[in-house]
Amino acid sequence: MSITLSDTCKVRLASHQLSGTNLKSSKEMVAWFGAVQGQEYAQTKWGLGLRLPHLSDIRIETEISDGEILRTHLLRPTWHFVTSDDIYWLLKLTAPRVNAANAYMYKKLELDTAIFNRSNKILSKLLQGHKQLTRDEINDEFKKNKIEAQGHRLSYIMMRSELDGIICSGARRGNQFTYSLLEERLNKRKAFNKEEALAELAKRYFRSRGPATVKDFSTWSGLPLTECRQGIELCKSDFEKATLEDNEYYFSSQDTLAQNSLTKIFLLPVYDEFIMGYKDRSAILKFKNGLKPSPSFHFDCMIIYNGQIIGTWKRIIGKKQIDLQYNFFKPLTHRQKKEFENSMNRLGQFNNLIVNADKTGTTNR
Repeated sequence: MSITLSDTCKVRLASHQLSGTNLKSSKEMVAWFGAVQGQEYAQTKWGLGLRLPHLSDIRIETEISDGEILRTHLLRPTWHFVTSDDIYWLLKLTAPRVNAANAYMYKKLELDTAIFNRSNKILSKLLQGHKQLTRDEINDEFKKNKIEAQGHRLSYIMMRSELDGIICSGARRGNQFTYSLLEERLNKRKAFNKEEALAELAKRYFRSRGPATVKDFSTWSGLPLTECRQGIELCKSDFEKATLEDNEYYFSSQDTLAQNSLTKIFLLPVYDEFIMGYKDRSAILKFKNGLKPSPSFHFDCMIIYNGQIIGTWKRIIGKKQIDLQYNFFKPLTHRQKKEFENSMNRLGQFNNLIVNADKTGTTNR
């Protein structure tokens, strides 16, 4: 079976749940993906809301506050959203690789095992009893215990404690993020051995991001190619396989594509999994690269149509409205303009705000 670049990105609309979903909660959506890159907190919530049109920002925030979704470091050295059911086995599988990737910074910041053990012990005692404290409050305690933790040094101490399974995100206090003890945040933990974890992660990845290659899986997961191939082999009966330019692509045999999704315009947030879930992003750049001259741009908040990037956007959220600026690679058709209005209305509905669009940036050519 062979596929084209166009086929690839169109089927991905379905696997990413952009063409429609039967999922009801943001926890179910995060579980579908396995983990969702989440260093831009508000944007990540919008990425979930984009796929769950019945949910608002407030509803998703409630699931996070209740601990159904946690925000921590795993897979690669960056923030991810992960469900409370999945965090333990994902940490066990991927934390060693993240620590290896962080080794240079640990050494540069003069952080060693003794310091990590001391800081973990302090955090365990400080947060005991379901306390949820901000980073500044935690740093005050570090200072009392003669641990120097400012800037990057504090960030890497906290990240290491997350990777060690000591702490995770707590509920936000206003606009401030807090930390809590992971073992107190959860009611249960799911346990897998390494083979089971590799198979489960491969299954989650290819059902939610397929068609994709083993190199895509490796880049996204942070795991070596040998382990990624092992994971695929363990659950290969769950996937279809297709070939494109001598590369093997895997995807769920249950993937379906609603044709109306091809005419929709999606305002993807920065670092969305539709972009960040792959090593090779050539499929979504086919439209842009076909324009003469081909417009230049930086990967940021992308505008997607027919599975292709057709422009970029950014927004400033105020108390009463969202100021949205956009830039299309090519002027829109009348139908596309209607779809763009629908996508802006969804953004406003999600945030319960009016969207004020800047119509000056209509083309990049």
